[in-house]
Amino acid sequence: MSADPVTARRPGSSLASLRRLAPYLKPVRRPVLGALAATLAAQLCGLSIPLVVQRIIDGPFTTRDYGGLPWLIALVAVLGAGEALLFYARRKLIARPTALVEARLRNDLLRHLLRMHVSFHDRWQTGQLLSRAVGDLVTLRKYLAFAALFLIVNSVTLVVGLGLLFTIAPLLALVGLCSAAPLLLISYINETRYKVVARRIQDQSGDLTTIVEETMLGMRLLKSFGRAHVRTRIFHDQARLLRGSELHIVRIMAALSAAVLVLPELGIAGLLAVGTAGIIHGSLTLGDVVAAITISTYLRWPTECIGWALSETSTAASACDRYWELRDSASAVTDPAPDRTRARRPAAAPPRGHLRFEDVHFQHPGAPRPLLRGVDLEVRPGETMALVGATGSGKTTLTALVPRLTDVTAGRVTLDGVDVRDLPLHDLRARIGCAFEDAMLSSAGIRENVALGVPDASEHDIREALRIACAEEFADGLRPHGLDTRIGEQGLALSGGQRQRLALARAVLGRPALLVLDDPLSALDLHTEAEVEKALRRVLTDATALVVAHRPNTARMADRVAVLADGRITAVGTHRELLASCPHYRDLMSAPEPWQEAMPR
Repeated sequence: MSADPVTARRPGSSLASLRRLAPYLKPVRRPVLGALAATLAAQLCGLSIPLVVQRIIDGPFTTRDYGGLPWLIALVAVLGAGEALLFYARRKLIARPTALVEARLRNDLLRHLLRMHVSFHDRWQTGQLLSRAVGDLVTLRKYLAFAALFLIVNSVTLVVGLGLLFTIAPLLALVGLCSAAPLLLISYINETRYKVVARRIQDQSGDLTTIVEETMLGMRLLKSFGRAHVRTRIFHDQARLLRGSELHIVRIMAALSAAVLVLPELGIAGLLAVGTAGIIHGSLTLGDVVAAITISTYLRWPTECIGWALSETSTAASACDRYWELRDSASAVTDPAPDRTRARRPAAAPPRGHLRFEDVHFQHPGAPRPLLRGVDLEVRPGETMALVGATGSGKTTLTALVPRLTDVTAGRVTLDGVDVRDLPLHDLRARIGCAFEDAMLSSAGIRENVALGVPDASEHDIREALRIACAEEFADGLRPHGLDTRIGEQGLALSGGQRQRLALARAVLGRPALLVLDDPLSALDLHTEAEVEKALRRVLTDATALVVAHRPNTARMADRVAVLADGRITAVGTHRELLASCPHYRDLMSAPEPWQEAMPR
């Protein structure tokens, strides 16, 4: 599975993507630099202890003059305590700013995803988006808080430590360098292999998240068809791929760990051999050898850490690549910019809801031919226009063009004489109430779901919208909190008809100038449909409405009916007129409901 046919699974990672985080780090640069300074100071405290030990061995122990020994011992204690306190300060300084960077990155990503057009979300798997918005940003936060910091500090510590070794005994420093250099080379080679596998793991984790998310949402369907075992097999196959990639990472890290363990030990053995020979020949003192070995031992962790930090840099760069892949996706639906070709124009005030489709063409990306090919249709102010067509004729796509869920390929859609692309998105969508056949609800309460488009709606307005949709009675009857009762994920605690009535109430709340209703009565029983139709007629007298219709009752409620076929409007008239003059419309209206087709004859 692929998250996106264009951007997903690009091999490798680029440090340039990490450099793009600079604007997010700039506001918190002071605490970050403070944490960096505290960490470096802590490391230098640790490096200073071997020098004091050298003074102790070559001073009081050698000369037998113990007068200054207590002060030297106290200095070791002070340096050790200072190292611990500075590491504590690092954690205190770095935790809050990196968490703030993570929050800002996540907020900006969410805002970007909300601005993206619908076809973008059709292409991307939800699990991939979740993986990038949650897991990858956690990876980045941890990297900034720990690995990035220690990559810089330990590199400086290693240089300073080698400099001290050359100061104490150049020969011993060369021995230590001979063990450190191969370790850094091995770390670099393993980092190159690591970054490819790390990206593969992140993508496979996103795929696995998608499978889990789809399984949880489709649990009822899987159980009703007895296909849980099939879904389990799909999950196991994807989990096996992920496990294989993770084991590959383990093998890479195992090779690195073996080198990290062996090479420093060989270096210390070399120091002992050369140092012992130097003491025997008088070219080195015991304090020199002890200090050199102590410094080499202290430098062991920074050297190991550099290899680990390079691997973490690859993982973070891969996570950053995945983040910027989303952020760099350009939305095809944006607010108009004042330029030479299209000026930002206000809609009519007060809005009248005069809707026109003028030679509208639309083609899905990658589709062999356009779905809509020259649609011309006018919905006059205050008129209810029913849109009728066969399955797949483009009715839902045509209605999506009005609130700019997607944009026309050619032609234009106007509202009150203004191209909808010339209107600010917020203003455009504030004038339109939408209800779709797939009534999407959140897990919040009835009140929040209905007031989604008008968050400051009064209690009276919310109840009036519920009454219009014949939903007030069942909403008040929900236990334990009535309108404030949480209705479960996607509203699955309610029936299909109840969800559709709430979506209809949400559309009519605020009495928008234009209603776009995509078969809003399809999930209602005949009795409830009649009640909703009766109430809806009152609303439609004050608003312009474009209603996708499949049932004769819905079409009969409209002032006029438009027939969509072969990508065009082929007939417009009243329900009665089209029954008499349009065979295609007559066939559509006489087709049995799906439940009727399933009945035995």
